[in-house]
Amino acid sequence: MDYRNLGRSGLKVSEVALGGWETYGVNVNEAQSVREIVLKAYEEGVNYFDQADVYARGKSEELMGAVLAELPRPNLVIASKVYWPMSDNVNDRGLSRKHVLESIRGTLKRLQTDYLDIYFAHRYDPQVPMEEIVMAFDQVIRNGQALYWGTSMWPAARIAQAVEVARAHGLHAPVTEQPEYNMLRRERVEQEILPYTDSAGVGLVVWSPLAMGLLTGKYDDGRPAGARLTEKENWGKSFLTDENIGKVRALRPVADELGLTRAQLALAWILRQPGVSSVITGATRTSQIEETVKAAGVNLSAEVVQKIEDILK
Repeated sequence: MDYRNLGRSGLKVSEVALGGWETYGVNVNEAQSVREIVLKAYEEGVNYFDQADVYARGKSEELMGAVLAELPRPNLVIASKVYWPMSDNVNDRGLSRKHVLESIRGTLKRLQTDYLDIYFAHRYDPQVPMEEIVMAFDQVIRNGQALYWGTSMWPAARIAQAVEVARAHGLHAPVTEQPEYNMLRRERVEQEILPYTDSAGVGLVVWSPLAMGLLTGKYDDGRPAGARLTEKENWGKSFLTDENIGKVRALRPVADELGLTRAQLALAWILRQPGVSSVITGATRTSQIEETVKAAGVNLSAEVVQKIEDILK
């Protein structure tokens, strides 16, 4: 496993991370299965484990947290997020100081840890003044409940505003942004986010790097039963187009020539970006971890990148 600094911070995160979105508490509910996957990831050098309170309404945090509690805490980078509603309570949502400071307590309890390494604002909240948002996350850090904070799916202009507010008031600024980024969803990150975050020293930790499994090639010959894009109609309509499937098939000889799977190629393609600190992968079985971690440290030549670009365009 190779490790990178999280933006300009001193925190080192594994190039390949393990996340809990749409897996633990959803597709994987057996505690023993989650234990085997998390321990395999740790064994393979993964130190960054990504969660959110809204994933399976806290169940994902609980399942992963029970395993992480068995491991040496200083060896782990544990992250979670806050924003989405967790109940019908009008204040149990968003990025108000009340919701942020109350939510962190529930997350720490479910994850069985005294602190998070990173606490994310899961979306931008236009109903809360930026000063209140920044001050809330700064307070979490000053309370010792998190070491760093970041944003997820925020517009570049709002990330910049948060950094400016923090610097103007001597508060802790966000050090990371978590966007969706993959070979088939790239324009927003490459045209809007990276131009700002690269210059500001805000590191990206990317979700859905395999386009919900499409980039692995599992949909080459149809829609397998139980697969995410088969089960989720809206996502399927968005990703499962003839054009996208054709691109994924065309990537196979490029990966084969390098001795890589298409999943490894897709992750290495993202990690070629110096502004990316980590790619967050999901896993429903240990064999998936064994495959994806091999993308760490892979260097793609300019010639290979151009071959990929010719396919993706």
